[in-house]
Amino acid sequence: MGNDAGAALAERIAAYRGGSGDPRKMVGELRRAALLVPLDGGRLWTGHLGGVRWIYAFTGEEALARFARSRGEGQRDREYAQLLGARLLDEIVPAMGEPAGVAVDVADEDGAMLFPPVLGIVPEAAAVDREPDDRTEEG
Repeated sequence: MGNDAGAALAERIAAYRGGSGDPRKMVGELRRAALLVPLDGGRLWTGHLGGVRWIYAFTGEEALARFARSRGEGQRDREYAQLLGARLLDEIVPAMGEPAGVAVDVADEDGAMLFPPVLGIVPEAAAVDREPDDRTEEG
């Protein structure tokens, strides 16, 4: 499941980067993909850029290995979790407690894609572009 879904996501990213892809279909493929998410001390490995915490996720072991090599960890075995993109977007991103998104295959210059915390990608409560709301949902 993971390899096929990851490959399909990588293909959607390539099409989008090439100018012929549909961003909605790419997000849909992300939601269906079983992604490899490296762990650091038992926690998801993340980085900060532009005021956003990015969860590193990979479409396959080869992409994860390229990332490890780019970080000088080529020979080290990296622990990782396999998570559905939907779980990353719907559960983990909102639980981060700060603007967070998913960075897919970040070591692949021509295949990387950032999925920022905006409406249409993450739940409204976690989106940085949601409308200001004076209402409270407590009750």
